[in-house]
Parts: sequence; structure tokens; C-alpha cells
Amino acid sequence: MRVLVLGGDGYLGWPTALHLSDCGHETAVLDNFARRKYDEELGSGSLVPIEDLEVRVQAWKEASGKEMPLYVGDLLDADFVYRVVREFEPDTIVHFAEQRAAPYSMIDREHAVYTQHNNVIGNLNVMYAIAEINPEIHLVKLGTMGEYGTPNIDIEEGWIEIEHNGRKDRMLYPKKPGSFYHLSKVHDSHNIEFGCRIWGMRATDLNQGVVYGQTTEQTARDPRLATRLDYDAVFGTVLNRFIIQAVLGQPLTVYGKGGQTRGMLDIRDTVECIRLAVENPADRGEFRVFNQMTESFSVQQVAELVAETFPGPVQIDHLENPRWELAEHYYNVKHTGLVELGLKPHLLSDTLIESLFPIVEENKHRVNMENMLPKVKWASAKN
Repeated sequence: MRVLVLGGDGYLGWPTALHLSDCGHETAVLDNFARRKYDEELGSGSLVPIEDLEVRVQAWKEASGKEMPLYVGDLLDADFVYRVVREFEPDTIVHFAEQRAAPYSMIDREHAVYTQHNNVIGNLNVMYAIAEINPEIHLVKLGTMGEYGTPNIDIEEGWIEIEHNGRKDRMLYPKKPGSFYHLSKVHDSHNIEFGCRIWGMRATDLNQGVVYGQTTEQTARDPRLATRLDYDAVFGTVLNRFIIQAVLGQPLTVYGKGGQTRGMLDIRDTVECIRLAVENPADRGEFRVFNQMTESFSVQQVAELVAETFPGPVQIDHLENPRWELAEHYYNVKHTGLVELGLKPHLLSDTLIESLFPIVEENKHRVNMENMLPKVKWASAKN
């Protein structure tokens, strides 16, 4: 199968491209390097050094013997998107190429507008390229569990059966996103469902939980194949940040009481979920939704797990929560679709956490301490 990975230079896009290539798919990557530019803007960067994408692609050729075509350009450039789709002729497009950080989208008006324009318009250009060039292309779109928010009812996989005033219907699950970034993902989901309904597109929307970890079977083959490990308060994910704080002897910074509960999954499961979606495409006209997560933890539980696992003293501090979210809430998510396709989850374990400690120790000199504390506050339109 021919697979085009959009955002192939990113934290998850790169190891996904390697995994698909390693599984025998003819894989190409596309990126505009915006994620690297955010690092320059914020004075931050990956804890683990990452090579330029050209070097990574060459390293993969040396490690695997497989070519990986590289396209450099922006999804906001519709002519570029159309050219790539015509030239590479993908069977599947995996779409990671969006601004992915909720805090980044909440910095100010400029960042909110940028996030929604970049994400929504870029996705629309991809949809139109598929509809006009080859409607058989399967779109695998990375969404987020944050689209749902934290409703006081069970979260279904994308769709819900509703009975109202004696009548029944199947509808998209109601969304209550928590940032302008999450709102952009909701817009994407509704736009793609619309494209499936009126154009007969085939699409899989993967509402992904918080991903942890940094190593996959493929990235471990050569240091040049490493993917990002983000730790800052804007792009860093909570488990990665806590592990880095523990190694540095810093308090683990829990926002509020820590009762916020999130779906989580190992990076190795992320790449496998994509493979399963690619190899088992949605039908024409089908908007298929999977909740891509394996376990749920509260932020406090994650902090306590890191503290228990680290071989040394660890302090947990509770900071004022900069985000607008419930301190404690009901959270029960249905996530059976990918398991039914064959996913065998890696559940969070002491071994996984322990494996990250030496990686952090080796690179701790690269940490910018100023970037560890949150500065973006949801309740103010101006930070």
C-alpha cells in the first residue's frame, strides 16, 4: 500500500512513517518544518537531539534499505497538496500535519487564529485533493480525545444513539473542547464527516489520548532515527515532563488538585494503531471513529507513579491550574474498535518509566528550566 504521512517530521509522524515503511508499505513523508519553528519562537526544543529530516530519511535507507520520498511544503498551499497527491498517488493519507498544542493556541489572538487557520484550512485542502483527484484514497486523520471534553456520561467512539421526544437517531457524539486547538480538531471532524456524507470519502478519525514514551522498534536502530522528547509547559506531555523533573531533582508540577483524568497510550501503540487503520480502511462514505487510548489516569496518579518508580526522593507540588477545566470529573471512555482490529496494548508499567530515566539523565544538560513552568493562562485573552 502507498501511504503519504503528512507531518512526517513530528514527534508521532516520524515514528509512524518508519513503522509503516518497516511493515512493507511504500511510505512518503511531507512536512513544512513548522514544529521546529515553534521551538525557535519559544526558545525550547526536544530534550533528545533530532536530526534534519533529510538526514533521518537517509539514515532509514541505510538501516532498512528502503526509500522514503520526501516532500517539503505547506498544506495551506493547495497547488502543492494537489501536486503531491498526483505525483505520489497514495492509497492512504495519514494526517498528522497540524499545530498540536492546546497551550500554544491559547497564548493570544494571533496564536488562536494561526492554529485554527493552519489546521482547518490545511485539512480542507487535503479533503478537496482527495475528492477531486482520487476519492478512493483513505484519509486517516489524527484527532484528539480533547474534542469530547469531560462529559458526565460515557464517551462513545465518535457516534451516539439519541432518543428525543420518542424519536431515535444516530448522531456524532457531542463535543465540548477545552481550547482553540481542540476546537480546530472538532471543526476537522465535522468537515471530514460532511465530506464522507456528500462526496463518499472514506475516513478514519483517530481521537488520540496523551502519548508517552520516545522509542519504537524502528527509532532504536540508529541514533539518527530518534524522535522528539518534549518537556516544556507548551508542547511537553505530562508523563514526559514529570520524568524529566524527577531526574533533575525538581518538584513534579501538578496543575490544581490533579483530579483531571485523561486517556493515555504508549508511543508504540500509537504507531500500531495507525497501521491497523491503514490496513483496514473505512468503506466509501464511512466516517469511522476510534478512540485511540489504552488506559486512563488522573494527573495526580501519574505524578505518584513517577515518584514511586524513581530511585530517589521526589516532591510533588500543586500549582494553580492555568487551564479552564474541571478539577475532578467522571471519565469513562469506550475504546474497543482498535482492539477488535488486533491492537495488543502496552500498558503503562514501571519498566517503561524506568527506561526513560537514563535517556533524560544523558540529555539533562539540554533542559531549559524557564520553560518548565506554565505561563499561558486560559482565563485571560492576553498572556
